[in-house]
Amino acid sequence: MECSEHARAAGFSRVARRNNSLSSAGRQLVFVFLFVVSVGIACAFAAAGAWLILPFAVIEMLVLFAAFSYVDRHAADYERIAIVGDKVQVEICEVGRARNYEFNRCWAQLLASRDGGRLALRSHGREVEIGRHRNDAQRLALAREIGSELRAEAATAAPHARL
Repeated sequence: MECSEHARAAGFSRVARRNNSLSSAGRQLVFVFLFVVSVGIACAFAAAGAWLILPFAVIEMLVLFAAFSYVDRHAADYERIAIVGDKVQVEICEVGRARNYEFNRCWAQLLASRDGGRLALRSHGREVEIGRHRNDAQRLALAREIGSELRAEAATAAPHARL
């Protein structure tokens, strides 16, 4: 997983993206290579009389095509978490469709499992799971960062609340 992290001058922001070791063109090239090799070997066996190998080679290529298509559709997925002023914004983009969530910073609760397996933000009956592109250790680190950001605002907002 590749995480590009940057802090804005006006607040806190983290972006997490999937690790795409191959570009779309690279994935297509790998698929074509595997297709040619697999179907070529299957045709050689079919020519030698073992024709039943051809349907299995075709099934294998269909499954591989489905897997490569799934990876290609999700290649641009990302998750952005920003804390700016009194708002906590979460943007989740999956398969080209972006979903935006906004929470009041003072009411947002951070839910984190001790092992880092689950991380979520909750407020007023709405809950959004975050950290889907991070491993357990990175989710725990993100939980510490978000928790300190949320507490930092609470400490600075407390004197204003008493007025």
